[in-house]
Amino acid sequence: MADLPRVTIGLKGSAAIVVGEEHTAPRIGSGRVHVLATPVMINVMEAAALDAVEHLLPVGHQSLGTRLDIGHYAATPVGMRLRATAEVTKIDGRSIEFRVEAFDEKERVGDGTHVRVVVNVERFDKRVQMKLPSRP
Repeated sequence: MADLPRVTIGLKGSAAIVVGEEHTAPRIGSGRVHVLATPVMINVMEAAALDAVEHLLPVGHQSLGTRLDIGHYAATPVGMRLRATAEVTKIDGRSIEFRVEAFDEKERVGDGTHVRVVVNVERFDKRVQMKLPSRP
């Protein structure tokens, strides 16, 4: 099990993008309205969580997203900046919970919780490889 002494409640991270065509719902297949797609907003929230803790993890470890409970409340048009924040709210063994929020230049557009689990990359990769069929 990973020891996470440097990861503490209250740590904060952030990430931002300028919404482009490639970030819209029709472009990524999540809808037809020509605004920021919810999966992209979630990706920026996850990037904010990574920014908060990834550099503090033990050598050979990374965090993986395991749960999201997110609301997306307002549309963000192409050309507008989107900023996400994440704050560590709970640590339980290898599990780290975050409060995440996303804001465009006018208002908060989404929020919720996000959980990441810390894994040993080498062990994780071995488990993933075991799912593949054996090669002669």
